[in-house]
Amino acid sequence: MNIRQVILEKTALVWLLLVSTTSCTNQEKKEEKPNIIFILTDDQQWNTIRALGNEHIHTPNIDRIAENSLVFENAYCYGGNSGAVCIPSRNMIMTGQTFHRFEEDCRKAEARGEKPRKRHYANPQWPTIPKAMKEAGYQTFYREKSGSANNPEIRKQFDDYADIHQVKALRSGRPARGIVDQAIKFMAEDRDPTKPFFMYLGVPAPHDPRWSLKRFRDMYDKDALPIPENYLPVHPWNIGSMTVRDEKLEAWPRTKEAIQRHIHDYYSTITATDYDLGRLLDFMEQKGFDKNTIIIFSSDQGLALGQHGLMGKQNIYEGTMKVPFIVKGPGVIPGKSKAFVYLHDILPTLCDLAQTETPKNLDGKSFAKLLKGENFIARDYLTLAYMEHQRSIRDDRWKLIRFPKIDKHMFFDLQNDPHETTNLAGKTEHTMRIATMMRELDRQRLPLGDSIPLFPEHTEPAEFIAPTKKLKTTFPAGGLAPEDPLYVKSKK
Repeated sequence: MNIRQVILEKTALVWLLLVSTTSCTNQEKKEEKPNIIFILTDDQQWNTIRALGNEHIHTPNIDRIAENSLVFENAYCYGGNSGAVCIPSRNMIMTGQTFHRFEEDCRKAEARGEKPRKRHYANPQWPTIPKAMKEAGYQTFYREKSGSANNPEIRKQFDDYADIHQVKALRSGRPARGIVDQAIKFMAEDRDPTKPFFMYLGVPAPHDPRWSLKRFRDMYDKDALPIPENYLPVHPWNIGSMTVRDEKLEAWPRTKEAIQRHIHDYYSTITATDYDLGRLLDFMEQKGFDKNTIIIFSSDQGLALGQHGLMGKQNIYEGTMKVPFIVKGPGVIPGKSKAFVYLHDILPTLCDLAQTETPKNLDGKSFAKLLKGENFIARDYLTLAYMEHQRSIRDDRWKLIRFPKIDKHMFFDLQNDPHETTNLAGKTEHTMRIATMMRELDRQRLPLGDSIPLFPEHTEPAEFIAPTKKLKTTFPAGGLAPEDPLYVKSKK
């Protein structure tokens, strides 16, 4: 073998090693991207997790998610432009935009002569979570409660998508079972092992009708459950949502006994959901998915359930718009954060986690730096909105709520009054502070396209005159699951 042949062979060997190393490195980089599972419950109050301080509820498996996680203590749904707040909430999550953008887009489309669209749906042509995750190389999986909670066209952008019939799931007394069954099947049989996966799991509970199996109901002594600290029999003002669907679930005045009954149903349904989420976590641990999977756990919004004399989600008090928000997984530094975050911050955050370009001009802001333990402040103020009836702004201590239609406002010191029980709006020592917050509210909301006047020329009477009888509703509020054998037996 001459010198030239030796040189050529050695050169070929070096190139082979380089190609092999590069291939391995690329494969390693590909594998570095974490799987991501986003679990979104329906109507779950922020303070309904035992590991986070509620000693009256049983959530052993959500507690497992909360262990060694980053807990956001000030996470919110921005609000809603529909009584079914879950719909705009989910569309805001999917697009990183507030619902004002949906309305503006619809107005422009109608001005162009296009067919009118639902104003609580986002435009599927916009950047969305499934588009971003697929662009990042992820296989995407979607399961959601029925009722077109998301724009059906956005749903179709996932690789694997389907709805779960909400009422049937609730009737079973185990509302998360179907979604968890399908999620496990996907991970075990249907996923592409060459790609990371992103899963969106929209669990139907604890939305009403809050039916659950006897074994979950028996975990609670209804009469021992505490009622909310801000309980009222009747809300004093007509804030534009006083007799909507959710409020029909209970008569006026709301009695303490009735609220305990609702809380019993509510907690039992959360515990039933928790049971099947435990099956998902067990499977992940058995198969090793927990090692490289980020879990984001939250809810579309909370629920009043007796707070302030209200039952539903059509208000912007803390107990309704604040949500549980827990992130756990590789690269996430455990702890607690008081940063103001919205559900519609999830899209840009996912882009950072998936190492892909973030779409421009989103209302949402990435909080990925917070997950890494960095000191990062995305915003100093947080604003909320419900239809044309309610607006609010808060900072790290003070919260102003404005009801334009009835020319009323409330002002709370959240540091000393976190349950919003003492309205300070009439105190002269807060006059200047309220005026400053009102101006800041305008400054924060107007760039979002929120043009509802805070001080309209014509207003309506503020007093709420409660109905003397319970209003008719499609479903009962809750109780023993209709598919529980004990329920069938009792009906006979």
